[in-house]
Amino acid sequence: MPTISELFVYPVKSCAGIALREARLLATGLEYDRCWMVTDPHGAMFTQRAYPRMALIKAEPGEADLVLSAPGMSELRTPLDAAQLDAARKVETSVWSDAAYGLDTGAASAAWFSEFLGVPARLLRFNPEHERTVDPDYTGSVGGATTFFADGFPLLVVGQASLDDLNARLNHKGAPAIPIDRFRPNVVLTGLDAYEEDYVETLNVASATDGEQRVQLQMVKLCARCPMPTIDQAKGAPDPDWPNEPTDTMSLYRAKPQRDGALTFGNNALVASGAGAWLRVGQAVEAELGFGD
Repeated sequence: MPTISELFVYPVKSCAGIALREARLLATGLEYDRCWMVTDPHGAMFTQRAYPRMALIKAEPGEADLVLSAPGMSELRTPLDAAQLDAARKVETSVWSDAAYGLDTGAASAAWFSEFLGVPARLLRFNPEHERTVDPDYTGSVGGATTFFADGFPLLVVGQASLDDLNARLNHKGAPAIPIDRFRPNVVLTGLDAYEEDYVETLNVASATDGEQRVQLQMVKLCARCPMPTIDQAKGAPDPDWPNEPTDTMSLYRAKPQRDGALTFGNNALVASGAGAWLRVGQAVEAELGFGD
């Protein structure tokens, strides 16, 4: 039976992720996932696609603050609770073509990110007065699903066997293997065949106790990959010897006609039930497959 082998949250969109042994599941995804986003002074989104050094920025939720660190920088703190930003400037922004709403976390955050990235920048906290609804074309029975600053969906699920297969292909051509963090998943599963997550329709997570809430995740859309997996998350830059990997290798076998030829890796998911429950490394998962017509 498949099991959860790794869990990750990314508090600040496009910055470093945090590996967790357990994480609370909300309707919007894992707690604190993509609750913050870096923008320019006008509210335009920053990502590693243009600013790969963002991978070096670490964000760790503390008791009351999000604690940020980066090479050569002093520690920065900003409140976890959006209510502590009640006098903050409200910012209308967007994640790709989707409207989103943020609260400016202030001048100290702006100065910190601007110094590290070398361009004027601001840090936004998602404004809880608003909701960002998932594309209704993909929500199915989970109507009204919402997320924060994620690209489009609450969760990204990847099978470990898929990465193992990709790494075997990279090694065959002489390229180094890459870690799972290149694909920035929330949930990693062992026990599936390579790319079997492409065909999973629902994931039912086994409860640790009889009284624990039942968790069901609905897989809704294969994740199209941009060039971001080429960025070494430990260095904040592509490998100089293999700057276009794993994209070059994936282009040979992962182009999906149903995604207009996009290269896919992993499957996006919604929280069909179980918001408020905890996901834990080692939990068993029942995968229900579907192969269309």
